[in-house]
Amino acid sequence: MNSFILFANIGTELAQSARDTAEKFGLDAPHFIAQVILFIIVAGLLHRFAYHPILKVLEERRQRIAEGLANADRIKSELARTEAARQEVLNQANLQANRLIEEARAAAARVQEQETQRAIAAAELIIAKAREAAAQDHARMLAELRREIGQLVVKTTAQVTGKILTGDDQRRLIEETNRQLAA
Repeated sequence: MNSFILFANIGTELAQSARDTAEKFGLDAPHFIAQVILFIIVAGLLHRFAYHPILKVLEERRQRIAEGLANADRIKSELARTEAARQEVLNQANLQANRLIEEARAAAARVQEQETQRAIAAAELIIAKAREAAAQDHARMLAELRREIGQLVVKTTAQVTGKILTGDDQRRLIEETNRQLAA
């Protein structure tokens, strides 16, 4: 209870001190009440015509910033999707290029094989023609050689025997010589 009296006594002293201070500064109640009313009116007008529009502008700005961040995130995700699509297109292009290269190599190998076969066939044809020509030359040379040997045998026999051989004798000697040469 003592503390209650002490607080009450302090409260009255504070009130007296506030009254003294108000008198020193020239505070009178009617002007003070008018100033409080004017302050409330000015605060209400500022709230309605200044503070509220400023809050509205700030809220719009906050929304634009949020939209900008959302757009940035959307753009980032779109960029990531675009990058993935670009990478996929590059991979597909690389695969297609590799496939085309392999097809070109296979085609080149086929062409090379065909050309090799043609060259081999042409070479075999040339070799066959050369063999045929060589065989014809050989046969011609053999026939020529036989004819010359036959003539030599006829001349030699005519000189050795000292008689002139008839056409039949010459033919018979040539045929015998050819048979002996063939054997």
